[in-house]
Amino acid sequence: FTFVCPTEIIAFSDRVAEFEKLNTVVLAASCDSKFSHLAWINHPRNDGGLGPMNIPVISDITKKIARDYGVLIEDGDDAGVPFRGLFIIDPKGTLRQITVNDLPVGRNVDEILRLVQAFQYTDEHGEVCPAGWTPGAATMVADPNGSKAYFNAQNKRKAH
Repeated sequence: FTFVCPTEIIAFSDRVAEFEKLNTVVLAASCDSKFSHLAWINHPRNDGGLGPMNIPVISDITKKIARDYGVLIEDGDDAGVPFRGLFIIDPKGTLRQITVNDLPVGRNVDEILRLVQAFQYTDEHGEVCPAGWTPGAATMVADPNGSKAYFNAQNKRKAH
């Protein structure tokens, strides 16, 4: 793990119940061995470890997963280390979203929850979610009239 990895794994593990309410499975994959994972899990959080986990942490020691998902750094000083990849795959197996962060910056659990909710909303309602959409916010029908209605409503709200 890099120094940022444990912060992300803990953040997702601690909020897994929110993902479960959305019928979403969360798992972590690392190029470290299962023995390394066990050591991190058995190491207390207040001392830099992971502590007990609510999500599976799988070992990709062969780096096949990282390579197949296109996040393995192939050359340079960090060769063999994966970028921070996150993939939202829907129940049909369709890849809906990819996030790839450089090593020093972690991902945001709130944003990932928002994206899952947005994809589920669009699938269920057939409308599209504009930038910054959150549950309960306005959406639009993806056609010229729907778009016009959305922008008219947004402009009226800003005018008041």
